[in-house]
Amino acid sequence: MADALLIFKPDAAYRLAVRAGMWSWLASERDWKVQSLAWFQPSVSLIESHYDFLQGRPFFPWLVDFMTALPLLVGRITAPADALKLMRFDLGETRIAQSRPGSLRERYGIFGGLNCLHLSDAPETGAAEVEKWSKVVQLDKIAVKLETESHHPDHTYRLRSLATQFAAGFHVELASQAIRELLAEESAIEGKEREALYRVILGALS
Repeated sequence: MADALLIFKPDAAYRLAVRAGMWSWLASERDWKVQSLAWFQPSVSLIESHYDFLQGRPFFPWLVDFMTALPLLVGRITAPADALKLMRFDLGETRIAQSRPGSLRERYGIFGGLNCLHLSDAPETGAAEVEKWSKVVQLDKIAVKLETESHHPDHTYRLRSLATQFAAGFHVELASQAIRELLAEESAIEGKEREALYRVILGALS
């Protein structure tokens, strides 16, 4: 059995219909087992280390902000190597425009690297990531109960359309305001947390 690190990124952790859809898939435990899940806000140093292979890329400062601005849902999954490969297939490719039709990222991802979940891509990677993260977050019990359904709306497809306009420089102010309104409808956070969610989502489009 292989270990894999699981992270609900902000675009899945706080968009409640998306979170429910992702959790419904994970909780099916078809050929895998969810061993732990907890809220945890990573430090800048942890994320810089986790994504060290991307350091120097133009989007790296945004990525660090994206992954540290808010608490995330972090967990550990155990699965045979072939089941982990199937999970990655179900999840879809990293970039939304390239995600396989019918995959979870094609269904719920907004744009570019706003791809909802991190899941270790191989047993070797999973072992290293779990070892690193287990030093700062408990990865041996489920401390959060998630729902598999939500009464909140899922605005993925409209958000994707608006994100495409924003990123291309068309109707930027109108698109930005509409994105904020839709994210507010999808989530249950307020105040500074909601503003942080706006910032990291819009930051991916700039």
